[in-house]
Amino acid sequence: MSKVLVIGAGGVGSVAVHKMAMNQDIFSHISLASRTKSKCDAIAASVKERTGVVIDTYGLDADDVAATTALLNQIKPSLVVNLALPYQDLNIMDACLAAGVHYMDTANYEPLDVAKFEYHWQWAYQDRFKDAGLAALLGSGFDPGVTSVFTTYLKKHHFDRIDTLDILDCNGGDHGQAFATNFNPEINIREVTAVARHWENGDWVETPAMSVKQSFDFEAVGPKNMYLMYHEEIESLKTHLPEIKRIRFWMTFGDAYITHLNVLQAVGMTRIDPVMYEGKEIIPLQFLKAVLPEPASLGPTTKGKTNIGCIATGLGKDGKEKTLYIYNICDHEDAYAETGNQAVSYTTGVPAMIGAAMLLTGKWSGAGVWNMEQFDPDPFMDMLNAHGLPWQVKELDGPLTF
Repeated sequence: MSKVLVIGAGGVGSVAVHKMAMNQDIFSHISLASRTKSKCDAIAASVKERTGVVIDTYGLDADDVAATTALLNQIKPSLVVNLALPYQDLNIMDACLAAGVHYMDTANYEPLDVAKFEYHWQWAYQDRFKDAGLAALLGSGFDPGVTSVFTTYLKKHHFDRIDTLDILDCNGGDHGQAFATNFNPEINIREVTAVARHWENGDWVETPAMSVKQSFDFEAVGPKNMYLMYHEEIESLKTHLPEIKRIRFWMTFGDAYITHLNVLQAVGMTRIDPVMYEGKEIIPLQFLKAVLPEPASLGPTTKGKTNIGCIATGLGKDGKEKTLYIYNICDHEDAYAETGNQAVSYTTGVPAMIGAAMLLTGKWSGAGVWNMEQFDPDPFMDMLNAHGLPWQVKELDGPLTF
C-alpha cells in the first residue's frame, strides 16, 4: 500500500492527482489538502468522473507545522507531494520530519519578503533527513525537474563531458486574455522581474531582468522571442555537474505580456513590500494576483503547444564534439482533454507524479535531500514517454550562436 498526501489544489495539483489516480498500482490511496477545501473537492469530483477513483480531501493551512504534522499522523502517508506555494516548503519539510514521512516538491523555497530563488535553505536539511532515514526530493516539475533529468540522460548516454547547457522554455499557447499568467501569478511575476543570472566559468554573471533577448525557432510553435532568466536548476546543475562551464535558462514571452508587465512594474503593482491602503497593509503583487485570471481557469480557452528542452554541447562518447537538443512538445488542448488543465500545469503535474512514483517504487531511494540530477535518469525518462510527455533527441549542426 502506497499512501500519498498531495498539498496544493491549483492546476499542478489537479494534474498530479488525476495522473496518480490513473496509476493505482503505485498510488493505492490519494489524499489532497489545501487551504481552500472546496478546491480539493472540485478536483476530487473531476478525478471520480474521469477515473472512478475516490480521493480524500482536507482543509489545511500548510504554514501551520503543528496542523500539518497532525494531518500526517492522521493519514499516515508514505510521501508528501508538496505542490503548494514555495514559501511553505520549509514548514512542510519540518512537518515531514516530525511525522516521519518522505517529502517531495516541484519548486525551491523562497522567502516572502525577497524574490530569492536558492536551494541553500533546503540543502541545510540534509543531515536532518539523513539522520531520520527519510528522503526529500527537490524540484520534480519540468523546469526544474525534467530539464535536470534530460541533462543527466544526455550525459549518461551521449556525452563524456558537457561543456555548455541552454535550457529553453517555450509556451506557444494562446489563452485569449489580455494579460494572464499560466501558473501562479505571484510566483511567475517574481521570477520574471528578478535579476537574471547565469553560470559561466565558475561564477555567476548578472544582467538586468529581461534585458537579454534572442529569437529561436521552436518546433511545432515557430519563432519566438526568449529572454535570459535565472532559474533554480542552474544552481543545482552547476553543483552536481561542475564540469559544465556555462548554464543558461531562457523563457519565451510575447510582446503583449512584456508591455503589460512593464506598465505594472512602472506603477508599482509588482512590489512585494507592504503598502498602506485604507488603514491596512497590502502587498501590491498579492492584490494583482487576486484580480488576474486564475491559471487553472485558462484550460478551456488555451490552444497551441509548449516546447521545453535542453541544448547541450560537449565531447561525445565517440570522442567528437557534438551538440544535442532534447525536448518535449505538449499540446494544451490534449492536456485539457485528459485532465481538465492546460499544458503548463500538465508539464509540471506529470513529472510530480513521476517523481513520486520513483520514490514510492524504490527506483530512486536514499536518506537525505536530493536534486533530480543525482539519480539514474532512465526510469524517469521511461515514465515520461508512457504518461503523456514523450521526448526526442536530435543533433544540431553546432551550439547556439549567441
